[in-house]
Amino acid sequence: MTMYAASTDVSCDRSRAEIDRIVTKYGATQFMYGWQDQRAVVQFVCNGRHIRFELPLPKRDDPKFSRTPTGRIKKNQGSREAAWEQSCRQRWRALSLVIKAKLEAVQSGITTFDDEFLAHIVLANNQTVGQCILPRLDTAISGNVIAGLLPPPQK
Repeated sequence: MTMYAASTDVSCDRSRAEIDRIVTKYGATQFMYGWQDQRAVVQFVCNGRHIRFELPLPKRDDPKFSRTPTGRIKKNQGSREAAWEQSCRQRWRALSLVIKAKLEAVQSGITTFDDEFLAHIVLANNQTVGQCILPRLDTAISGNVIAGLLPPPQK
């Protein structure tokens, strides 16, 4: 299956600006983004909730950028860089799509804001609900244990 926006020419900057416009349209009161190492972060406040998406970015030295689809080595550094940039553009387009779809589903009454963004809600300890629950999820499912998914409140 091909990836969404695999051949997009929409820049990462345009996708970030689009995300800003989308969340503002749906009522966000704050918006920010940044990056570090191989990840970008988009965060906004909407419906009284801080929401954070972490977007893993590809490593520039990933071997998939140094080879052609037929497996030949790309000797031109420019073509390697272009392949890496294309992968970044694709991920930003996908993130834009996800955020827009979630907000539209809420607006249309298909789901609630908290249900749609639950994993991305930022808690008081600066972790998202997903970061807190996912390490414990398999145990909770396999053992029918629901209590203890979230860490105890910090004092």
